[in-house]
Amino acid sequence: MTFSQEGPWLDDAAGRLIRPYTVIGGRTQPTTALDLLSMVIATGATPQAHMGPEHSLALGLCDGPISVAEIAAHLRLPAVVTKVLLSDLVDCGALTARAPRFHANPTDRSLLEAVLDGLRQRL
Repeated sequence: MTFSQEGPWLDDAAGRLIRPYTVIGGRTQPTTALDLLSMVIATGATPQAHMGPEHSLALGLCDGPISVAEIAAHLRLPAVVTKVLLSDLVDCGALTARAPRFHANPTDRSLLEAVLDGLRQRL
């Protein structure tokens, strides 16, 4: 059994040992309205309340603006679990969140080409 920087407690044979909803105490609704495209960033404030290891891992990913979807992927947690973790951090002042900015024309060719170029660079 190991604790990895990339995720919660894992066992080589069994996989994840802690159910994702256990991490957030069974809560299913974040207190802050977060979209998968919402951007969060650390404020530099230290959380006053005791936070679990997943909170610390999530906060560590937020040195620069990062989307909720990216954090969920890095933590390998469901989006709703990630939203609850992040809303805890927003509530205690450790993170700020802003709604996604939508492009005026989602079918704009230059926007679609920029997305395609970005995907090509990553793959």
